[in-house]
Order: sequence, then C-alpha cells, then structure tokens
Amino acid sequence: MQNQFISAIEQICEEKGISKDSVIEAIEAALAAAYKKDYGDKDQEVRVELDKNSGEARIFVSREVVKEVQEGFEFLQINLEDAKKIDKEAQVGEMVEYEEDNKEFGRVAAQTAKQVIMQRIREAEREVVFSEFSDKEGQIIASTVQRVERGNVYIDLGHAVGVLFPNDQLPNERYYTGQRIKVYVVRVEQTLRGPQIVVSRSHPEMIRRLFEMEVPEIGSGSVEIVAIAREAGARTKIAVKSNLEGVDPVGTFVGGRGSRVQAVMNEIGEEKIDIISYSEDPKEYIASALSPTKVIKVTTNENDKKAVVKVPEDQLSLAIGKSGQNVRLAAKLTGWNVDIDGADDAGIEETADAVAEEPKAMNIKDLEESLISEVSETEANDTEDLTESPAPKEDSVQDKDKE
Repeated sequence: MQNQFISAIEQICEEKGISKDSVIEAIEAALAAAYKKDYGDKDQEVRVELDKNSGEARIFVSREVVKEVQEGFEFLQINLEDAKKIDKEAQVGEMVEYEEDNKEFGRVAAQTAKQVIMQRIREAEREVVFSEFSDKEGQIIASTVQRVERGNVYIDLGHAVGVLFPNDQLPNERYYTGQRIKVYVVRVEQTLRGPQIVVSRSHPEMIRRLFEMEVPEIGSGSVEIVAIAREAGARTKIAVKSNLEGVDPVGTFVGGRGSRVQAVMNEIGEEKIDIISYSEDPKEYIASALSPTKVIKVTTNENDKKAVVKVPEDQLSLAIGKSGQNVRLAAKLTGWNVDIDGADDAGIEETADAVAEEPKAMNIKDLEESLISEVSETEANDTEDLTESPAPKEDSVQDKDKE
C-alpha cells in the first residue's frame, strides 16, 4: 500500500511537472496538520518524516520540560521525570522530541491531509508557471485562442493560459476558438488565483520582436530600431539606423521586393508600416518622420522641443494625415511637438525671403519724393508752354470785322 502511495506521488510529479521533493514536503505538512487536529493541539510542534522509498511516515512531537505540567498544557509540556525517560540529560526549560506511535488517522484527518496536499501541489504548479513565463516577458509566443468571454480572449500558452484584454487587441481583428496567433508577453503577475499572464497584439514592442525574427542583421548589430510609434491596427512608424558603413538600414528592413516588411505586416493584419532613416539632425529626422510628405522647411525650438514644418499647400492634408494620424505618429517617433504650416507655393516663401535679404534700391519715402518731383516738373512745363504761345493778331481781327 505504501509503495503504491509513492508511485502515485511520482505520477503526480510527472503529470504536473513539479519536483518530487516539493510533493513530499506537502504530504509531510499535511500529516502534521492532521495529527494536530485529531491527536494533539494546534500550537504544539509536530514534525513528520516520510520515507521517499517506502512511503512510511514517522511522527515526532516536541514538548517543553517543566517541573509540573499545568492544566490545559498537556500537549505542550512534559514533566522532568518523563522527560528523563526520553533524554537522560533533559533539563527544565529545554525542549525534548520523541517519536509518536504511527496511529491510524481518522476520516477527518485524512480529508485535512488531502486538502493540504492539493493546496501545496497547486502552489508548486503556480511557481513552475511563474518561473517559466517570467523569463518570457517581452517575447513573442505562438499560441492558440482557447476561448472568448466578455470581450477578453484567453490564450492557450501550453502550461498556462494568458489573457488578451480588449485594449491589447487589434481593432480590426476578430478572434475565434482554435485560431493560431502570435502574442507579445507584456507581464507576468502573481495573484491570489495564481500567475496571470497578460499578452498583447497592440503593444509597440511587438513590432520590434517581429522584425527581429525577419531581419537577422539586427541580431548581428549591423542595423537597429531606434524608435517605434504605433497606432495599432492602423499605422506604425519605425526609425532605423545602420551601425555599419555601406549598409542601407531602410532597404535592410524592407527586404527584397518588400518581403521582410510584408512578413511583419501579415502578422498584424492590414496595419501599414513606414520605415524611415534615423538622423542625429533633428530637422532631417522630423522631415523624414513625416514621410511620404515633401517638406519645404523645418524650424526648431530646442528649448521647448517644438518644430514648425512648412509643406506645400497641396500636401498639407497628407502631412497631417487622417484625423491627424501622420503628424501625431511623427511627434511620438521623434519626441518633438510638431506643427504643420502650409505654403501657397513650394517656392514662393523662399523667393520672398531671398528678395527681403537683397538691398532695396529705393524706400517708400524716396519714391514719394520722386513722384512729387516728376509731377512738379510736368506742371511747370505745361505752364511754360502756355506762356510762350503767340496771342491772336489784332489786324486779323479787324479785317474780319471789316468783312
């Protein structure tokens, strides 16, 4: 019977993936609790040793040595005379331990032992799950949808179940039982009900991990992702740079005929991905972040971390994006507060600035004086012409009268 008991323990250990020692400790604690419940006192010290090979249990009880046992403390104290029978060197105030007869525990005691064993096994399972998945935080796991309840999606992760909350789901995805998806492990928490594994499909870092799976150059350090700005289900912008001369970072991430970026997009549905080249120059970086918009000029304010970007009037809506999405993602990516300013023509403002920088030939006051002078000369000439004109001859008038 005892050998069957040990065989059952070994089977439990194999099925649950827990150590045999932890189960033995749980059983020893359960038998000690059962003994105190049926044959002793809850405050007395009881120790149980379970043989790992035969399954035989040995029970040891400790009591305090006193001159005379007080009433109500029979399970906690032992008089000196009885203590001497156990240990000849026993002294008052010391603790003596002796082995109790292995009694047949009653039904209630057995039930108590069973409850303690099950509780300890559950705790051991939780520890195994927590230790396994705490190392997987920040990683991507291939999983299967187990069920969908009240908006939450429960994910089968093998030895554990993860939860995909509504805010971690992609808005354009619909989940169903048996669906195979990749999820990003956000965090693993210990709760009263055991480890809770929170996974996500909308986390920005999921994009980084997906590209690491598709772009081996990231692992070698040739290229790297500097920043990510994501609005899950709609659009993502990533800034990349090269750490090796002659390597095109954008082309590396795009891949031949767009194979690499397309593989990532296939994992996240219809979400678009913009890959831009990172620059140490804030103006170049901001201009690139607004891609595919053509930028005329970028003016930055280092103190306030603000930037004003001028774009052609016909590309103003493209720069802002649908509901401000493009400029919002550019601001998240660069860390700058970006304002978009439209120009009537791509070169009109630059031309105006160039003209303003050239020296003026004549100011307004000189122009007014010149006009007044011209008008005065014209009036003087007209007056002179009238003065020099000959008057009609009197003879001629008289001749006309005669006629």
